[in-house]
Amino acid sequence: MAGSAVYIPIEPLLEKVGSIYKLVIIAARRALELNDGAPRLVDADAKAKPSTVALAEIAAGKVSVKLREKRKKDEL
Repeated sequence: MAGSAVYIPIEPLLEKVGSIYKLVIIAARRALELNDGAPRLVDADAKAKPSTVALAEIAAGKVSVKLREKRKKDEL
């Protein structure tokens, strides 16, 4: 039984997050949230894997990144 592959172009994703490394980290973290039961933010096939849904959410602009401020050495 062959599964249907979903193609999500990488160029728009890279424009949204800036680098392939950030994209991988964001998608992986979101996929873990989805796997733990978080609601999907986009309409996707029920059989779609969490990683595919995470990339679709990033492409749709539904997932954003919140950057932490760097701590000063004095605060550590």
